[in-house]
Amino acid sequence: MANNPGLKSLRLGLWIAIGVLAVGTGLAALLLPRVSAEPVEAYGAGDYTLVDHDGLSVTQATFASGKPSLVFFGFTHCPEVCPTTLYEMATWLEALGPEGNDLNAFFVTVDPERDTPEMLKAYVTAPTDRVTGVTGEKAEIDKIVSAWHVHAERVALENGDYTMDHTASVFLVGPQGEFQGTIAYREASDTALGKIRNLLAKS
Repeated sequence: MANNPGLKSLRLGLWIAIGVLAVGTGLAALLLPRVSAEPVEAYGAGDYTLVDHDGLSVTQATFASGKPSLVFFGFTHCPEVCPTTLYEMATWLEALGPEGNDLNAFFVTVDPERDTPEMLKAYVTAPTDRVTGVTGEKAEIDKIVSAWHVHAERVALENGDYTMDHTASVFLVGPQGEFQGTIAYREASDTALGKIRNLLAKS
């Protein structure tokens, strides 16, 4: 079996495919939550105080309000991932209709330097009135990013500006703030809706 040329060829092809995928994406950290040894119930737990796009306080308790939630980390200057995900969230909420009335949805900035409450409100409410923007002082944003095990990194651009590398998955959160899984970036709509309906059913 060890000398089977067909098996060797299959293994080689698999490793080549993995290598091409890794090089081709180059931004895998953007697409998945950071791998963490923390138990799932630890996701989101922490002492942070932020504000939503209407200036209301946001803390850990906000995500344990008794309603399930979708939670996404992004920023308003994002060229593709964030606007795409925001509009997908709007599409999911519209598709759910009354079935999703008890579902909260949050867009938490990883770029508080530029994302004021006013800017976030204009951004997140453009496609839907169902998503709440969340921002705050950088030290508090750092706390919530750490609490959710999110990758967020400032990257300098050649023109002197900057962008943000960040996790691109949408978090599925239970009514008491418990982590229930993720929806991947550009995941098929039917699959995403199935995950959300499962979240609602368990809640």
